[in-house]
Amino acid sequence: MNPEDLLRRLFDKAVEVADPMRSLAAQLPPKPAGRVVVVGAGKASARMAEAVEAVWGPCEGLVITRYGYGRPCKGIRIVEAAHPVPDRAGAEATAQMLDLLDGLGEGDFVLALISGGASALLVAPVEGVTLAEKQAVNAALLACGAPIARMNTVRKHLSRVKGGQLAAAAWPARMLALMISDVPGDDMAFIGSGPTVGDASTPQEALEILRQWKAEVPASVIRALNGKSRVIPPGDPRLSRTENRIYAAPAQSLAAAQAVAEAAGIKVVMLGDALEGEARDVAARMAQEAVAARGPEPVLLLSGGELTVTRRGSGSGGPNAEFCLALALALQGAPGIHAIACDTDGVDGAAEVAGAVIGPDTLAKARAAGIDAEASLARNDAHGFFGAIGDQVVTGPTLTNVNDFRAILVLP
Repeated sequence: MNPEDLLRRLFDKAVEVADPMRSLAAQLPPKPAGRVVVVGAGKASARMAEAVEAVWGPCEGLVITRYGYGRPCKGIRIVEAAHPVPDRAGAEATAQMLDLLDGLGEGDFVLALISGGASALLVAPVEGVTLAEKQAVNAALLACGAPIARMNTVRKHLSRVKGGQLAAAAWPARMLALMISDVPGDDMAFIGSGPTVGDASTPQEALEILRQWKAEVPASVIRALNGKSRVIPPGDPRLSRTENRIYAAPAQSLAAAQAVAEAAGIKVVMLGDALEGEARDVAARMAQEAVAARGPEPVLLLSGGELTVTRRGSGSGGPNAEFCLALALALQGAPGIHAIACDTDGVDGAAEVAGAVIGPDTLAKARAAGIDAEASLARNDAHGFFGAIGDQVVTGPTLTNVNDFRAILVLP
């Protein structure tokens, strides 16, 4: 098999096993008697809602997903909104969701469907912070290169719905929250900024994160973070009737890809499902590991997690494409080494591009096209680089999200 075809097959398998239509039904209890309300947010949430109705039939509810990620549902209303920077559609839908939960009683049941992307799609700024100011915070956090857990801590303390507040809004109804993890370590408190999970962090910690990562935010945000915390602490009675459950995670998708590779006779080295760090720095380290892994048999280096990019230029890119560009530069055309890096949701950064593939000829193709690879990396223009040489991976909406997928194939 062509190396690039094999790598794409591995990525497609990783996405396939995380498809809610394949995996969510087994997590559902029999549909409870009485009033049942389905709520949710995230890039996979509409597909999750579709899977719920395939088992339970039409349901009352509201789910917010990214533009282009909607699915047909008979009862649950699907609203599309902006990601990764929130917009008015997300804010209005979040207000409607809170209204839907208001007044539920002990005999009612709420099913919450949470996946990556919910942090931007659930939008309810705290008092004193406008939507425009919240948008500025999101943009600043995305540009500064902060890890997702740090970003989500800040988001929680500027929200009326994150950090357990969605569950508190449904109390005293019983709630089951089903989640697809897209965060390193699968910490439920950081999936979608934990709208159904208690949080022990403080506004002062959020302020320190902004200072540490030099994120420039409006003065109103600083004032809000100097005020009283709104997040719901673990052990709060309003969380006592909520069960949180991760049912799909990066490790499962990597294991599925590993099985495909091993069936093809390839030795797999698993580097971990929770890698973090600056994309170009991780690429430099993995280039060394790839060269060192060469032997008499093919070897595949697999990893997941969530890399970050500190914006230094005005180009178009994301952490997966930037990883690939930096990897190609570090390898300098080393023979027999091919790689793919893609986001399983089909969106790398803010572009409708999942990621990219590279091979020994990547830099030669760029030179033939008159493109300077180092200059492209310097201005964070990895999408422009791979678009020009035809090596982007474009999937369209995958309707799931288990974070980054990276595979480096080292041939003998």
